[in-house]
Amino acid sequence: MRLPFPERIPLPLAIFAASVLFALQQFQQTSLAFSLYSFLFVVIATIAFNVAGGFTRPSGSYIFFYALLGVILGLVFKAFLGEPADSNLRAPLLTIQVHTGAITAMLGAAILSRKLTRRKPFLENVLKEKDVRNATLGALAVGCVLFFLTIVVTHQAGSVLTAITQINRFLPLAIILATLHAITSSRGRKSYDGLLAFALGISVLIGFVNFGKEAMFTPLICWLVAAASLRYKLRLTEVVAIVVIGVFYVMYLVPYSQYGRNFIPEDGNFATRTAVAFSLLGNLSEVREQYQLQQQQTFQDAGVAGYYNNPEGFADRLTMIPFDDMLINYTEQGHVAGYAQIGIDLANWVPHFIWPNKPSSGGGNLYAREIGGIISEEDTSTGISFSPAGQAYHLDRWVGIFVLAPVIWTVLFVIFDSLCGDSRRSPWGLLMIALFAHTAPEGMLSGAIYMMWYGSIAIIVTALSSSYLLPIIGTLVAGPEKTGVVQVRPFIRRRVAPIQPSDVIR
Repeated sequence: MRLPFPERIPLPLAIFAASVLFALQQFQQTSLAFSLYSFLFVVIATIAFNVAGGFTRPSGSYIFFYALLGVILGLVFKAFLGEPADSNLRAPLLTIQVHTGAITAMLGAAILSRKLTRRKPFLENVLKEKDVRNATLGALAVGCVLFFLTIVVTHQAGSVLTAITQINRFLPLAIILATLHAITSSRGRKSYDGLLAFALGISVLIGFVNFGKEAMFTPLICWLVAAASLRYKLRLTEVVAIVVIGVFYVMYLVPYSQYGRNFIPEDGNFATRTAVAFSLLGNLSEVREQYQLQQQQTFQDAGVAGYYNNPEGFADRLTMIPFDDMLINYTEQGHVAGYAQIGIDLANWVPHFIWPNKPSSGGGNLYAREIGGIISEEDTSTGISFSPAGQAYHLDRWVGIFVLAPVIWTVLFVIFDSLCGDSRRSPWGLLMIALFAHTAPEGMLSGAIYMMWYGSIAIIVTALSSSYLLPIIGTLVAGPEKTGVVQVRPFIRRRVAPIQPSDVIR
């Protein structure tokens, strides 16, 4: 089977899928209004994805991950469990209305951004074909060195090393470039080599030590999007390996990341984290059991702890509906936040060395403490995720949804579509797909504002480094014998046709 890299999703197929979901929800006694808005959400999300250009543009990937991981997977899994889609929510109808309004506003942002986006992307032809392998080696070397420096060098907020860390995307880039090189140099016969295995291993190891799901999943997403962009044909052994790795991640590594954080002190250094990591990795079955007991205890103490009737492990993390519902319901009680948080997010564009006492951007934590029952009042460090729709409504209700949010999304889409261009022609768009997989569903509008500045700087620095600096570093690492020209033209040649209005409505 070939990995899909959809430029568009057929609208009739989306309508059929939304109709099946609607029928299941009605059978499970979901309210008619909630089911209708769920249907509309799926259909409008499909149109927005198609208008944006699908996965060929960063904007399309943002829409995809917001719709899928923010809302659709939660609705589908709820139907799979046989539970009414509007159960266990405080303001169910308003919550689904907010998300439907948000995806409609996102469609408007996609339409407008297509008119404003630069036709010739700034970074599309920055990396030369002959430099791909050495750039991969250079990105891997720089990523490893920067990670090592953050371990051994004492640094505080506002330091040069902290600033560099903000824009460090070299390890994900190394995985993407290594995957592209492995596939193209083998003419599609394999999607991995020793260099890719090393890059994946280092990246996953960092995720283990940091107990971060994002850090552990991102390397695999990087490989997946790079292979899919070339429509790589999976062999049976690779399909089996992907399934086994996926099951292992869900069953053991997600509980490991959640449970392991309980043993890390706030000032825990790398040595402390490593010791805890190796201790827990040697007892993953016990870690999983303890995590399940912890979830059950939380459920018993707090009643319904999430969107589903019982704790569902990793599935609880694949929807933003229950968290947004709490924030939306809190807003409806008269707690409209206003635009102060947006000002704080914009202020955080100013470097720390220029503004040492700039306000901290921690909206998710603040909202969780205001709502109550999620984290303690004294906890000012735990990051709590809400979707962009949830935050937009909390900031200024429907004005936030239909005015503020589409302005932010339009700017975001224009920036990255103009920088990266077609994801099948350069690796920068692929890197943004991997980054948006986390930011789009749970980064709030604050995450979009953060990406406008730090994300764009990271992409520009990464691209220019790949052109001028990383190949030199890669040559030094590999030695003179590795500097020969390597032809890495994609083994699948595909002309990119412009999107026609009929493609959107078919």
